[in-house]
Amino acid sequence: MLKREGLWREWLVLAASACGRAGLARKAVNVMAESHESMLYEKLDGEKVRCGLCGHQCVILSGKYGLCRVRRNVAGQLRSLTYGMLVAINVDPIEKKPFFHYLPGTKSLSIAASGCNFQCEFCQNWQISQSPRTDSEIRGQAVSPEQVVSGAIAHDCASISYTYTEPTVFFEMAYDTARLARGRGLGNTFVSNGYMTPKAIDMIAPYLDAINVDLKAFSDETYRRVMKARLEPVLTALRALVAAGVWVEVTTLVVPGMNDSPQELRDIARFIAKDLDASVPWHVSRFHGDYKMTEVRATPIETMELACGIGREEGLRFVYSGNLPGHADERTYCPSCRELLIDRQGYFVRGAYLRDGRCPKCNEAIEGVWKRP
Repeated sequence: MLKREGLWREWLVLAASACGRAGLARKAVNVMAESHESMLYEKLDGEKVRCGLCGHQCVILSGKYGLCRVRRNVAGQLRSLTYGMLVAINVDPIEKKPFFHYLPGTKSLSIAASGCNFQCEFCQNWQISQSPRTDSEIRGQAVSPEQVVSGAIAHDCASISYTYTEPTVFFEMAYDTARLARGRGLGNTFVSNGYMTPKAIDMIAPYLDAINVDLKAFSDETYRRVMKARLEPVLTALRALVAAGVWVEVTTLVVPGMNDSPQELRDIARFIAKDLDASVPWHVSRFHGDYKMTEVRATPIETMELACGIGREEGLRFVYSGNLPGHADERTYCPSCRELLIDRQGYFVRGAYLRDGRCPKCNEAIEGVWKRP
């Protein structure tokens, strides 16, 4: 995930050149490398503060850190320690996020800062998401919002994705970048654990085009034990995101022995269909061992197919399998006549046959974001 130093330099030179053409060269050089005042926090008595960005809503004493380890109370002011300090910049196909109903076949500039408000034992990006808990300092390369936006344009990206770690914990950087991106004709997407507060959603929603939320289980006990978080704030955030008009897709990593029972999979699918919308795509992703769960076997293909079948039984219009390149459930079919609409192989689109967001055979409207803003 981390770029080699040479690749970082190459990207920054290109971004700086683009910034210069846009009259932004000076701002791109003067990147904020120090802490940045946080958004959405409340000052309490005795120089304590309460963070209002995520479901933990940490009350933090002066000199101490939030659970994410990238926000610190400095004499009664909450400071973000990762603003403008990125640990990953990559140009990805949008399907990699995964988004299957948001600008298919386009490129997205993916960025991340270190840190996370979860501690998932199966995290596939644990080297950067958990590093603030193990390292003595915050790592990253200094990159400004202007450089990110200009770099995305220079690389012919349709959007910027805030991903790999948790965008909520680098919210200020994401917010400033998203506002600039919207003004330059770019889309913005989050790949998130969904632990945002309603206030955070209200703030980012005007600039956020799409979000893929990891609904990791449907058991509060599992969330507390494995993720060190709670289920209900995720469900609340998902409802709020749909209500705010953000395009939502949901991913569930199916982990053997953790969330793979038919009843739990059915509970997840039923929540999406009934509480969100039957048109919300559900990505059922195959697990492979990582971080603290390397001894757990990969998800059997039969379990993946069972989960997809359960999703369709519960009325979901679009159910996809992930981490199974070439499987039929990677493709988008018309839920009415079963015409093939988008043919995918892994992260790549081999053919797209929608006509103005409709099935070319039966004219069924297919929900999604099919045109750039």
